[in-house]
Amino acid sequence: MFDKELTLELLNLILTSSKTIQDRFKSIKSVSDFTDSPNGLVILDSICMQLIALGEGLKQVDKITNKSLLKKYPQIDWIGAKAMRDIISHQYFDIDAEIVYDVCVSKIPDLSITIEKIIEDLN
Repeated sequence: MFDKELTLELLNLILTSSKTIQDRFKSIKSVSDFTDSPNGLVILDSICMQLIALGEGLKQVDKITNKSLLKKYPQIDWIGAKAMRDIISHQYFDIDAEIVYDVCVSKIPDLSITIEKIIEDLN
């Protein structure tokens, strides 16, 4: 068995990061909104920081649960989410704004819903 309290704490931090990403992304309607203005680049940077935190949190959940928890929710590409953290952290100057945009549009909302479900299931 794993430390449920610590896992829930991490999941809540991950949920907060995903909600922060969604909030910061509200003003972004296209990739050029990220790339064509200083403010857009600030938003891109701030979202990338949250993606790093989210991915690191997922890695910690895997570590604490011996990779037993997340795999019960296969609707999310957990490996991809954790890999996104690695890509941003280690190849920061090569970040593709289109990929970040796509992740914000097509992945983060479902991830938030799934994290909420995991929290509910653990409680």
